[in-house]
Amino acid sequence: MEIKKIIEDSSRYLMNTYGRLPVALRKGRGVRVWSVDDKEYLDFVGGIAVNVLGHCHPKVVVAIQKQAQRLIHVSNLYHMENQVKLARLLVEHSFADKVFFCNSGAEANEGAIKLARKFARERYGEGRFGIITAVNSFHGRTYGALSATGQLKFHNGFEPMLPGFTYVPFGDIGAMREALGKQPPEGVCAVLLEPIQAEGGVRMPPPDYLRQVRELCDASGVLLILDEVQTGMGRTGELFAYKHFGVRPDIMTLAKGLGGGTPIGALLATDEVSQAFTPGSHAATFGGNPLVCASAIATIQALLEDNCYLIEHARRMGDYFAGKLAALKESAPGHVAGARGLGLLQALELTRPCGPVVLECIERGLLVNCTADRVLRFMPPLIVQEPEIDQAVRTVSDVLLGKS
Repeated sequence: MEIKKIIEDSSRYLMNTYGRLPVALRKGRGVRVWSVDDKEYLDFVGGIAVNVLGHCHPKVVVAIQKQAQRLIHVSNLYHMENQVKLARLLVEHSFADKVFFCNSGAEANEGAIKLARKFARERYGEGRFGIITAVNSFHGRTYGALSATGQLKFHNGFEPMLPGFTYVPFGDIGAMREALGKQPPEGVCAVLLEPIQAEGGVRMPPPDYLRQVRELCDASGVLLILDEVQTGMGRTGELFAYKHFGVRPDIMTLAKGLGGGTPIGALLATDEVSQAFTPGSHAATFGGNPLVCASAIATIQALLEDNCYLIEHARRMGDYFAGKLAALKESAPGHVAGARGLGLLQALELTRPCGPVVLECIERGLLVNCTADRVLRFMPPLIVQEPEIDQAVRTVSDVLLGKS
């Protein structure tokens, strides 16, 4: 089907919920994708941090093929071998003792909100259901996750939000201390934060911020929930970003890179907290079915093999990428306001809206993402190499400087 026809039919048959770019992709291998008109692109969006192993990684493809021939879906009314294997992998390599599987990051965050409130109710009684989140945060599009999101632009038209959410400036420990100290009528049961605000423009916390938040939570009897939907699965140069900051959450949410391209989310918690969920408390029909678990197992095993080579590679490539972006700030004065990031979650903040820059990069064969209006966000697969980073930075530089 020609791209013009695809775009026309998209407008005709699909709800207008995405500002889709004028590209229709048909295949991908590694760090590259090809459109229906056979144009090749370097993919530094990665399905929005989903394709941690790149497109169609052989181990993931084979795992899906074999599982699809055996068993695709059964109900969570029964035990599933793949689900247990995946949960064991996650527990053995994280702070957690128990795992609940769902289908997306938003669902994982919904589960985290429910678990925190139920835990607090059982421990403290009624009235302690408040959750503190951060200004500029993003936790998902479903009502609980949307209510937790500290960006009013996502709330517009969908009010009222669910009660009990308070937003404080990200990185401001004084504001967090004040919010916890106020103890409003609804009380506080949890603090929900992203270790790095990825959708919000790849905003980094001050070095000791998360450790100080952990101390405040401990002193107040409040749970710490970390949303690692985008920062998890090796993206930052650690399997989970919390390991960079010297903290252990009570609850963590995962999705995106977990399935290597298939839709799966996970809610991880300590044994003490997870006991608040009992049969009937929470459920997900498709959550952790045999097919997506097979894909996720293959993904994690690939990340962990050879003494976590790929995760270490992501750290090294992230350092290299950060250096190139910092140099670009110097070589494109007046165009770049700053560069920041960790591992292979990097950002270049421009001095103007970045939408036109994204379109021009597409014309030149590079897929990048614009977020927070002026921020170019880069989320290449963890298999990316230096020449591909060089190509991406060169393309952005040429666009900013108007080079042909």
